[in-house]
Amino acid sequence: MIQPLAYIHPEAKIGDDVTIEPFAVIHKDVVIGSGTWIASNVVIMDGARIGKNCKIFPGSVISGVPQDLKFAGEVTTAEIGDNTTIRECVTINRGTKDKWKTVIGSNCLIQAYSHIAHDCEVGDHCIFSNSTTLAGHITIGNYVVLAGLVAIHQFVKVGSHAFITGGSLVRKDVPPYVKAAREPLSYAGINSVGLRRRGFSSEKINEIQEIYRVLFVKHNNVTKALDKIEAEFAPTEIRDEIVDFIRNSNRGVMKGFGTNS
Repeated sequence: MIQPLAYIHPEAKIGDDVTIEPFAVIHKDVVIGSGTWIASNVVIMDGARIGKNCKIFPGSVISGVPQDLKFAGEVTTAEIGDNTTIRECVTINRGTKDKWKTVIGSNCLIQAYSHIAHDCEVGDHCIFSNSTTLAGHITIGNYVVLAGLVAIHQFVKVGSHAFITGGSLVRKDVPPYVKAAREPLSYAGINSVGLRRRGFSSEKINEIQEIYRVLFVKHNNVTKALDKIEAEFAPTEIRDEIVDFIRNSNRGVMKGFGTNS
């Protein structure tokens, strides 16, 4: 159902059963998957690639030109997976020549007034609460929850299943499976509630907790902690994911519990 008061460029590709409410604006180089709902006063700009069964609420701007002075008009995209909900007044910028695209996964909930800048990569099943802000080039894993007013520095990485508390300033990488809180941001335990909701066994949760005790609680430096983890824990997918994340961190990881550095 497409309302006559909506503007849709004739070359935009609109799937079956798409609803576009009055006063929405759909630009030329746009693809919208079947079953998606576009509310009034939404602007979908060139480069948008929107999946199936999405919901985009009033005031949102999808695939806006990057707020990057290096952007030179290159043809890039902003891609949103299936079943993702974008609430009121969210802004998602398209990519630059760094990655050529900004990506939001499937089954995500991006709440009101959030901003996702150019070249960000967001996984599946993520929840960003109201007014969360991602600078450019940020990588977010799957099942990440950002509480309200979280602000993340450019190039930061957040591992899968992490939870970051409201009002946090994220300047360093946040490893998978943890809770992050305080100022400056530091380890506040593992995300045990979220892991249980997603079917992690008690054995896996205990493994994650013991690994992070070595890394963040026992006052080891990062190099020593990684050596101890690899020596004392049997190789598993979880252990290797954590170790690889920390070894490949370019910005360094957040503080440990009770440390001053």
